[in-house]
Amino acid sequence: MRVRVLGCSGAIAHGCRTTSFLLDDNVLIDAGTGVGDLTLDEMARVDHVLLTHSHLDHVAALPLMLDAVAARRLASNAAPLQVHALPGTIAALKVHIFNNLIWPDFSAIPSVDTPLMRFVSIAVGEVLHVGGKSVEVLPAVHTVPAVGFAAASASGHWVFSGDTGRNPAFWQRVNQLPVALLVIETAFSDREHALAQRSLHLAPSLLAQELEQIDGRQRYPIYITHTKPAETGLIMEEIRRFDEAPNRAGDVRHDIRWLSAGQTFEL
Repeated sequence: MRVRVLGCSGAIAHGCRTTSFLLDDNVLIDAGTGVGDLTLDEMARVDHVLLTHSHLDHVAALPLMLDAVAARRLASNAAPLQVHALPGTIAALKVHIFNNLIWPDFSAIPSVDTPLMRFVSIAVGEVLHVGGKSVEVLPAVHTVPAVGFAAASASGHWVFSGDTGRNPAFWQRVNQLPVALLVIETAFSDREHALAQRSLHLAPSLLAQELEQIDGRQRYPIYITHTKPAETGLIMEEIRRFDEAPNRAGDVRHDIRWLSAGQTFEL
């Protein structure tokens, strides 16, 4: 499985695109502004979009992508784009985006029977079979209904936390999986620790507590995502400092790296 990082920033700025990952060429995990770097041909090949939650930085490009490839999908009699999300996420998208006020309702265009887009409800613990891939829905703890995902590959699972605060249930399940790579959010620096807690995001000190829950028998690369552009340098320095502190065995705890748009992983 090939994972292409289209966007992994917590906000926009020059060179910063919000969350979206392309699995092979036909499945999107979230649809943030990073989707805009795909060509029309690449966008037209996407048949499934899996959404972690309804916040704008994770869904902003979905209506725009549909508009960009609508004529192609109609001309080729393509099946509706499948948008997989929690019921609460689907409800938010219907009310606040695809409402014929903010954007056309592509779930009823050109008709309800043959739409450009179809919503598919998902649930935590469900294993989705989409685009030739197996993707498990993981729990997340956020201010709106939210999930993470674990996509199976030949070398193990690509695991994405989604936007989340402290999340014991996530680690309980992740520790049962053969993990090849973990992508986890750290949206704020520790100087905004209180804001991170209120908004159910992680800051470096909270991330440190979360990583302590990893089964000690497992070791895999951990990539940091969703940093605010103005704070990325500080966040990574704070993470470096806590991770250089030895654990009880005297070892460096984790293999922590910074995720960036344009990276590609072959798993």
